[in-house]
Amino acid sequence: QVQLVESGGGLVQAGGSLRLSCVASGRTFSTACMGWFRQAPGKEREFVATINKNDGRTSYADSVKGRFTISRDNAQNTVYLQMNSLKPEDTAIFYCAASQRNYCYTQAKMYGSWGQGTQVTVSS
Repeated sequence: QVQLVESGGGLVQAGGSLRLSCVASGRTFSTACMGWFRQAPGKEREFVATINKNDGRTSYADSVKGRFTISRDNAQNTVYLQMNSLKPEDTAIFYCAASQRNYCYTQAKMYGSWGQGTQVTVSS
């Protein structure tokens, strides 16, 4: 079992930046893919970004391309999400997820481990 703990959320004005962190512990060998998803009130959880532990390949939702950057420190079992040029529509709870699959899917159902989430609020 993998435990994931997110941090770094908060309140920021539109155009601002935040950096989210997610630390994995436990069976970290089963975190081949790590990703970020988000869920706004009244909406389904949606894919934001993923990164593959082995080849570093990344994937982004169209809505965040060019503004968000996902990265990871394998030695520290940590994944980051740098969010720039934030918009009010980015307001959501952001969740870290991990999968032991080598292919990083964008569907939330393909991830077996989840963090508790961190709130990101962007004011206009």
